[in-house]
Parts: sequence; C-alpha cells; structure tokens
Amino acid sequence: MGLFTSFKSALVQADRALPGRAEAMTITAPHLVLGTPITPPFPEGFERAIFAMGCFWGAERKFWTMPGVFTTAVGYAGGITPNPTYHEVCSGRTGHTEAVLVVFDPSVTNYETLLVAFFEGHDPTQGMRQGNDVGTQYRSAIYTTSPEQAAAVEKVAAAFGGSLAGAGYGPITSEMAPAGEFYYAEPYHQQYLEANPGGYCGLGGTGVSCPVGLG
Repeated sequence: MGLFTSFKSALVQADRALPGRAEAMTITAPHLVLGTPITPPFPEGFERAIFAMGCFWGAERKFWTMPGVFTTAVGYAGGITPNPTYHEVCSGRTGHTEAVLVVFDPSVTNYETLLVAFFEGHDPTQGMRQGNDVGTQYRSAIYTTSPEQAAAVEKVAAAFGGSLAGAGYGPITSEMAPAGEFYYAEPYHQQYLEANPGGYCGLGGTGVSCPVGLG
C-alpha cells in the first residue's frame, strides 16, 4: 500500500500530520441564501451543531433548507492540523473530515430533528468513504457541543442502528465525539451549490427511516 493510499484509508497519526499555520481562514461574506452571518457572534440562545456526511457541499444545502436553521457554513473538523487548506485535507494528512456547522434556533427546531436529517441524509455505515468519494475526509461524523447533544446522539444512533440492521445494513461507523476546533473552509466552498447549481453532490441516504418522537 502506497503512502498516499494509507492516509486515505486510515486516520493520520499526530507525528505524521501536516504542520498547518497560525492564520485562520478569512470569511466575511454573509450566507448566500439566508443572508445571515456564517461566523460568530451568533444570536444569544442559539445552538451549534457539527455534522459530516461526505462531500460538504450537498450536506450544507440539506441543512440550510430546514426550518429554524439560522445559518450554515462548511469547514473541517475532527483533525489535527491547525487551519488546514482544502488541498491539505484532501491529502488525508490533516485528520479532518469535511463538515457542516449548523446554527439553529432551539425555539423553532431541536437537535434531534437535525440528527434525523443527518442519519437519513447519507449512509452512516461506509467507514472512510461516502459513495464514490473515498478517503478519511469523507468519513461520517457527529461532533457534539454539549452533554445534552451527546446524550441525544447516543439515543438516536441506537434507534437508527436497529432500523439499519433490520434493513440489512452493517453497523453505524460514524465518528461521534465532542466538538473540537471547527476550521472554516475557503470562501468559494461556502454555499457552493447555490453559486454552482450544476455542481457535484453525492449526498444520498439509505432509504431507511430514522425513528422519531424519541424525546
């Protein structure tokens, strides 16, 4: 197995990760669809959720259409390298996955509703890939921002895992962990499918329904 292939199929170790940089990505434009800011500060009382479902272009579009979502942004999460670039993430040597930041109003929607959209919107059983997109940067993941979110993930994942098994799918392979740093992707990636309606979107679910009314 070649060096590049190994980084695409297994997470890079810290001592082999790229060094990154001290400067954060500069993001100034508002959300192309919602018109809201995609960087903090966000309205008081709003909550953050971070999901990875393969290519982040289609995943972001899925969430910005949902009621109660204030804003969305794409970026990189779950990795080692500080302030990575897209090309670095695609090399497999930063440890990140393509992720979506979702900021929502809990008086309009709730985290479990977002979890249902996450689980139904892709195949969470595929390991280090999603459809034709192969590599650690396409792994499925949920990064929680509170103990309450972590408890909801455990409950919904267990219920959906049973439904998947009943439909003949394997176990859920989604990474589930407390959120670390979310690094914003380059400006041209933000709301990409709105600016490029003909762009690629490999997002697709299993057809299995996630149990609802769990709360």
